[in-house]
Amino acid sequence: MPQMHKGQVETSPDLVTRLLAGQFPEWLRPEITLVESFGTDHDIYRVGNDLCVRLPKIEWATAQAEKEGRWLPQLADQLPVRVPRQLGIGAPAEGYPFKWSVCEWISGADAHHARVDLERLALDLGAFVTALREIDAAGAPERPKGARGCPLSEVDDSVRRSIAALEGHPEIGGIAHLWAESLGAAAWDGQDFWVHGDLLAGNLIVRERRLHAVIDWGTLNVGDPACDLLAAWNVFSGSSRAAYLEALMVDDDTWLRGRGWAIYQAVMALPYYRETNPGMVRQATHALEEVIADSR
Repeated sequence: MPQMHKGQVETSPDLVTRLLAGQFPEWLRPEITLVESFGTDHDIYRVGNDLCVRLPKIEWATAQAEKEGRWLPQLADQLPVRVPRQLGIGAPAEGYPFKWSVCEWISGADAHHARVDLERLALDLGAFVTALREIDAAGAPERPKGARGCPLSEVDDSVRRSIAALEGHPEIGGIAHLWAESLGAAAWDGQDFWVHGDLLAGNLIVRERRLHAVIDWGTLNVGDPACDLLAAWNVFSGSSRAAYLEALMVDDDTWLRGRGWAIYQAVMALPYYRETNPGMVRQATHALEEVIADSR
């Protein structure tokens, strides 16, 4: 796959072996394999049967491990599914310039590849989001401007630039109008809730056709809970989308803002990854098709 980012760092199983041998020899295993995915900011290596190593591809992803290590232990026991358990953070070494992390491996298949009942998954994910919202957000880190959970107005300029960059592509027909509708929804004026911020199919791990774990918490923030509705158009359709929205008791303005987050994620991804990440392009295109089909 071509490099997705300017300044992207290349990794390999041999690099993982050397990093572990030098810093965490107790976790070194003979079998180290790259996990195939269309993730954008980390290379993930499975280490034996029980561990994985996450290596940021690019400098702007390097703060995610510390965020997850700080907050996920406080959230994990209050959620109905598993979340990643970080075991250690490694230092730059062996020519690799970033901090990196070792985590427990969570077995299962992501929702792109698993056999799954989407209506059951919608209820499971709705229960997860509900539980996440019920966790006290006091003391949570301040949300950066434009981060997941922010008012949509903070990302309006970026979205409009991306829509302009996609002019002429069939998958964006009418998206500018739908974005304007979402932007016009009543702003969230309640308390800040924890939001995962990136509930895409690749971050939902399924076992025995049920939601087993939610991974990739790099966009964890506090803010407008509508942000976690983006799964309604990225993961679900038709009756399963209705089940997810009903489980979360979504009103019209929240629906519009949630749809706005689905548009944001898709139109930001499409021009950036069009030539380098076909899987991400397929997902973003699918989300926009669902948004257009579901426009009210």
